[in-house]
Amino acid sequence: MSIAGGVSKAPGRAREVGANAIQLFTKNNTQWRSAPLADKEIAAFHENVRALDVAAFASHTCYLINLASPDETILQKSREAFADEMDRADALDIPNLVFHPGAHTGAGEEAGLQRIVDSLDWACDQRPSAKVTLTMETTAGQGTGLGHRFEQIARILDSVKNPDRFGVCVDTCHIFAGGYDISTEKGYADTMREFDRLIGVMRIRLFHVNDSKTPLGSRVDRHEHIGKGKIGLAAFRFLLNDRRFSGTPMILETPKGEGGEEDKINLKVLRGLIRE
Repeated sequence: MSIAGGVSKAPGRAREVGANAIQLFTKNNTQWRSAPLADKEIAAFHENVRALDVAAFASHTCYLINLASPDETILQKSREAFADEMDRADALDIPNLVFHPGAHTGAGEEAGLQRIVDSLDWACDQRPSAKVTLTMETTAGQGTGLGHRFEQIARILDSVKNPDRFGVCVDTCHIFAGGYDISTEKGYADTMREFDRLIGVMRIRLFHVNDSKTPLGSRVDRHEHIGKGKIGLAAFRFLLNDRRFSGTPMILETPKGEGGEEDKINLKVLRGLIRE
């Protein structure tokens, strides 16, 4: 949900389209630094969440952060920005901070994964009392991006010093573009079995529910409206009726237009797939 006019506006926008759980940025997502959240804005956010009965389930880190960067200046900026995102999530009582693992930018997969682990350990050391769960998002693997294979996510989670502070966000578009075919019943079952084997489905804190403009294994991240892309409706029916995830929040990141009409349509489509 947009935070135009302040983070406190997001719950009302969610209620207007019929959503009951939201994800938001807590600052401009294309800037390293942003002014601290004002006490008045924090209080208004909390009040709107309560009054409108909208769960602010996740915030998303800004897009500049790269915890795998081999460039020491960018790496340090990324780490400091990440710690600031943790503070902002805690100020708003948001339980999950969703983040992309990072891109190795030519340094190689192993070096990139180790830098991610070191960066996350640094953040946890800097914020030992932070309440927010650090929720790593599966990626499409575009460019040198890491996190498009479950093995990479598992490697990071198995290596950090404080694994209990971490969770996973599964993005349906991303895993499909990364090569996991969830479009068939067998493919969905195989994918979840592999995730459970390597990571454990109990680590899934939320889903990003998006169709994909690009085909299976493309490693290109382009979101599409539900049922209008290469994944198709069947995959979302499997997910929405998977009893393991009946209480797991699911967030739309599909393309948006004026007035939230697209969100209303996508929510209606998804809810129509749920069996009684």
